[in-house]
Amino acid sequence: MRAWMTSALESMRPAPIGYRRADLLRGGLGALLGIAVAALTARLVPGGPPLLPYIVAPMGATAVLLFAAPASPLAQPWPVLAGNIASTLVGVTAGRLLPGVTLAASVAVAAAIVVMMLLRCVHPPGGACALFAAVGAPAVTAHGYLFALWPVGVNTVCLLVVGALVNNLTGRPYPHVPAPPPSSAPTQRVGIGIDDIREAMARLDQGLDVLPGDVATLVREAETQALDRRLGRLRCGDVMVRDVRTLRPTESIYRARLLMEQHRVKALPVIDDEHRVVGIVTVYDLFNLDLVNLDPVATVMSSPVTTVGTDTPVARLVALMADLGLRHLPVVDDEGRLAGLVTRAELIAVLNRAIVAG
Repeated sequence: MRAWMTSALESMRPAPIGYRRADLLRGGLGALLGIAVAALTARLVPGGPPLLPYIVAPMGATAVLLFAAPASPLAQPWPVLAGNIASTLVGVTAGRLLPGVTLAASVAVAAAIVVMMLLRCVHPPGGACALFAAVGAPAVTAHGYLFALWPVGVNTVCLLVVGALVNNLTGRPYPHVPAPPPSSAPTQRVGIGIDDIREAMARLDQGLDVLPGDVATLVREAETQALDRRLGRLRCGDVMVRDVRTLRPTESIYRARLLMEQHRVKALPVIDDEHRVVGIVTVYDLFNLDLVNLDPVATVMSSPVTTVGTDTPVARLVALMADLGLRHLPVVDDEGRLAGLVTRAELIAVLNRAIVAG
């Protein structure tokens, strides 16, 4: 009993979510704009009886999800729109068919939950929409099923539009679409995959409200962090080659071949007048026997180029080189100028030292 009490008290502590300042501003200002636009729009659009509210209380809960947890599966457009409207229709039906506030309210919320689960549009404020519609004021009852369109539908659409604008303009993509790497990527083949996570979630049978793709992204990030710790927090600036031979876009293919042969290198970054990387030429680019030696390297170089910063953890290079098939990665400084080059050989040497030390 004592252990249970201790566990219960521990569960009451605030969760370590840790919102950043940008998240706080996005949540507060986003909700301010969203509710204001939803209310003003519904007020301007002719709808129901004069006594019918032009914004309903459940929109406050929708705003919390849209601006404080926009990546949640419960906050995506389909659950938000379909959840609110379908639940409102259920609530209106319960209010019309069932006698007594208690019975109508209970059935409305219960049925709304089942309907949302069946339609795959579970949205917590939908339960409030069903309750409000079932036990609402006489104006709500008089408006009937149109209440799902005005004001609930109008409010919801406005919140979705403002939510998409605010989140995307402040650097938070919405709608949230997880983009895991392709299943054929080397790091995906040897690590935990989407199917593995989906099967594990099914075995847990806890109805986890999280997408497998997001879990996979989290696991891969944790693996990278663990490798970074094991490598001693090495950064690209610590292992890169600083004496790098470079080319200008206008220099000839003959010049590229000559530099590779003289300095025994297999890749040459191509830079502009400000020393910024605009391309890269590798020995594989020069295999084509039809190339003319006097042609500029701009005709064969790979562009745009994947680059990393001097402060990029070496652990992140594993996925970059393995999944993208890269053998050479230009390293740039804070102003985007070439600072060095990391090759697959340096990366293998670093990983070998970590394995031996471990």
